[in-house]
Amino acid sequence: MQYQEKYSNIITIEPGKRGGKPCIRGMRITVGDILGWLGGGMTIEEIIEDFPELTREDIQAALFFAADRDNGTMLMAA
Repeated sequence: MQYQEKYSNIITIEPGKRGGKPCIRGMRITVGDILGWLGGGMTIEEIIEDFPELTREDIQAALFFAADRDNGTMLMAA
């Protein structure tokens, strides 16, 4: 399942910004930043409190983007 319609207006990729990593609405906050914060135990509310320029929709878009990217990648177990 692809979620592209849920993040196409939020996730931006600019070659000169953050090394071309996917960012949120042209900001310098990357999808990877958001995943790292969530993985580190921060809640969505804590992220928004620390970064008020982000919205719940931005964080959901980052998750949808990561899911689509992961679903397109095949990992081979050793």
